[in-house]
Amino acid sequence: MAKEGAAPGPTNAEVAPPAAAVKGAKAPSITRALALLHILGQSPTPLGVQAIARQLGVVTSSCYYLLQALLADEMVTFDPDTKRYSLGPGVLTLAQYWYRQNRFGDLVQPHLDQISEKFDVTVVATEIFGLDHVTIIAISRSAGAFQFSAHIGTRFPALTSATGRCIAAFGGHPEAEIRARFKEIKPDEPLDYETWRAQVEAARERGYAVDDGNYISGMISVAAPVWNAQGAMSHAINALARASAFEAPRLAALEEAVLTAARQLSHRSL
Repeated sequence: MAKEGAAPGPTNAEVAPPAAAVKGAKAPSITRALALLHILGQSPTPLGVQAIARQLGVVTSSCYYLLQALLADEMVTFDPDTKRYSLGPGVLTLAQYWYRQNRFGDLVQPHLDQISEKFDVTVVATEIFGLDHVTIIAISRSAGAFQFSAHIGTRFPALTSATGRCIAAFGGHPEAEIRARFKEIKPDEPLDYETWRAQVEAARERGYAVDDGNYISGMISVAAPVWNAQGAMSHAINALARASAFEAPRLAALEEAVLTAARQLSHRSL
């Protein structure tokens, strides 16, 4: 999540590079097909089969057969004039299925809108996938001139920003795995592990986490965990704003709002 007009934040590819994701996969054909869709989705322009094959780390003929299978299901489209491929309308059908089944998006949106309007911030809700990554599933942007670019479906490394501190504090993951994943974070203002770990412990004590200009310089991030009916951290709410606009009293009010919303959404059958 980056400021408008600034260098973009992590992309899906930074979460799981296609060739790396395929290597060692237990179902390589499925993994390659999914990685191929990610490649097309991240590309600003349609791609030819050779360019896709290079990013995917497979020979051109294998990539071609994958594309033909995806074409048959309208997951990709092919332009016979340019000989290039792009995402097809079939991905929208899958997205519609997900939206119909995802109750959390409907439940969280009013909370995001309320916080965004009251504090003039951008607020996102993310779904957590262990220590692998988080995915934005709902968003409310502030009406002010200062905004952050973030989109539904964008993925980030799990330990990113304030949400990452919550995952480390409440996710129940082994310390060795957390330390290893910490090395994957690429913040504007790097922290040593001990300092970051102290912030994780502070988050555990107060129930929410704060990233003050670490992940993106000049930006403050406040995140709180959302617990599912089984008592596991399944989602998070994260408010993002310009740090200079939040002195102590206003920041405390934002922290309370994020924490309250997360608690109200917790322990439902999500």
